[in-house]
Amino acid sequence: MEKLDGKSLDLVKTNIETLKQLFPEVVTEGKIDFDKLKLVLGEEIETRNEKYEFTWHGKTQAMKLAQTPSTGTLRPDKASSKNWETTENLYIEGDNLEVLKLLQKSYFGKIKMIYIDPPYNTGKDFVYKDDFRDNIRNYKEITQQTTKANTETNGRYHTDWLNMMYPRLKLARNLLREDGVIFISIDDNEVANLRKICDEIFGEQNFITQITVLCNPKGRSQDKYFATNHEYILVYSKNDLEQGYFSIQKDEEQIVNDYPEQDEQGRYRLIELRNTHREFGKHNRKNLFYPIYVNPVTSEISLEYKDSYNIKVEPIWDDGYEGCWTWDKSKALEDIHLLVARKTNKGKWKIYRKNYANGAKKMLKTIFLDKLFYTEKGQAVFSSLFSTKSKLFPSPKSVDLIAQLLLTATQNDDIVLDFFSGSATTAHAVMQLNAEDGSNRKFIMVQLPEKTDEKSEAYKAGYKNICEIGKERIRRAGEKIVEETGKTDLDIGFKVFKLDSSNVKAWDPDFENLEQTLFDLQDNIKEDRTKEDLLYEILLKIGLPLTTPIEEIDYNGKTIYNVAYGSVLVCLEDDIDLDIVQEMLKYQSEHMPPKVIFKESGFISDAVKTNAIQTLKKHGITDVRSV
Repeated sequence: MEKLDGKSLDLVKTNIETLKQLFPEVVTEGKIDFDKLKLVLGEEIETRNEKYEFTWHGKTQAMKLAQTPSTGTLRPDKASSKNWETTENLYIEGDNLEVLKLLQKSYFGKIKMIYIDPPYNTGKDFVYKDDFRDNIRNYKEITQQTTKANTETNGRYHTDWLNMMYPRLKLARNLLREDGVIFISIDDNEVANLRKICDEIFGEQNFITQITVLCNPKGRSQDKYFATNHEYILVYSKNDLEQGYFSIQKDEEQIVNDYPEQDEQGRYRLIELRNTHREFGKHNRKNLFYPIYVNPVTSEISLEYKDSYNIKVEPIWDDGYEGCWTWDKSKALEDIHLLVARKTNKGKWKIYRKNYANGAKKMLKTIFLDKLFYTEKGQAVFSSLFSTKSKLFPSPKSVDLIAQLLLTATQNDDIVLDFFSGSATTAHAVMQLNAEDGSNRKFIMVQLPEKTDEKSEAYKAGYKNICEIGKERIRRAGEKIVEETGKTDLDIGFKVFKLDSSNVKAWDPDFENLEQTLFDLQDNIKEDRTKEDLLYEILLKIGLPLTTPIEEIDYNGKTIYNVAYGSVLVCLEDDIDLDIVQEMLKYQSEHMPPKVIFKESGFISDAVKTNAIQTLKKHGITDVRSV
């Protein structure tokens, strides 16, 4: 019986396997032969000491930190969840670095869109240092302290921020689908540095754009030289995307304005058939230069001269330049019903083609000026949910701003991740947009449970940390959306998980009391943990989503977990006998042999364990593991 690995995805091993697939000759006994790799790559190697790069103190350690597996887990918290049994949304409390590591196996390549609003490093916001040795312990210490700002007087002001962001973005890229995108809000303090690390992580070629958002029309009067009234959103893709990827449907008013004419096929606009680019013409596009004939009485068109079609029209400019059409003659003949002739005020005839509005889309501009995107709008929506004028959470993003980004990059059942979720605006936007367009997007929110200041309005209102604010916002926003839309089939729930150390005891013997340590390890599950805690750790470690359907089966007072419709069968009880094993077999999937997982010390005896393994083998089940 194989022991279940207690670590998150080993990214170093994964990278070596990827390299092995590309260049099998450079991997020997699991190690990279760099001399062979250089030979394979030929001359495409940078050997000069001086080269173009962006570096800072601690960058190497930050890169290693992204590749170091986590030994932690995510423990379910049903009490603070909503619609636990049915929801496909997640809210995770914890250090996002460790959470991103823990999500690697279950969500690798599954996230369609990431939006984050990280600390801007203004000198007042929270930027804490990661601990290379034990980040779980570091996380627990941090969350017991009051928030500490990364002040400008700190000698590692930019360095600490970069060391925080780099490993998180590195891990985030792994979670994106091949057609996935990431949006990152930022301001002038770190936008230049953020561009550089994103160019390195996502590739310069995958930089999409830098959106400027008018967030405060009045500007910040306390600024030294200019009243700043904008922020940025950096947009990167995981891979090259097709042209028009971010275009969105035009609304009805836009269609009426942009497509002023109408026939039995719908609304349309006229686009001149002549190519308006003078670099193209008869001299280099001969097949696109031909006459079109017009009936001056009916304005009908023919590609052949006739008595009634006696007006000859060619793509010639007013100054005599011989241009060309955008369609060749065969295309014009095939779609002649789309061609229209119009006489200008100067008495000349021009040829146009009908462009219908069916599925009309528009490209977004790189400057967002809509009043709905203002920060004060975000604050007003947030405050209305809590029926207060007090600022329980400062400057939340506009729901409509995030919804606009969601509309450009997601649809249907796409998963959206925000690992600096703050007040959970992204979750609110996902639910609102689902209500508007009938999709079923799912969200994963991750937030460090930063303590609220005891003098703050949030603390006085009973919210002791930011996570409590975020969860309450999702509850209230979801109920309000259902009330306003009447759509009762919306997923407005969320499963809450909290970062913690593993449920399994680590082998860390106390040599002063070795006998007691060995006795304690006879049952390697921590005393304060439940079977359900351990179950969800198993899901993470074998790579199943945390929203995977689970059926609890009671058999003679013991629980069997039927996971993903018989794909995984788990029993974490003590005193397991062959009857329980036989019962588990009844629930195996018809389509594939399941994984079967037991607690290491759960069997009545070693003989029963051996017989259980043999029984499972007889039924074609060979993937049997223990924790």
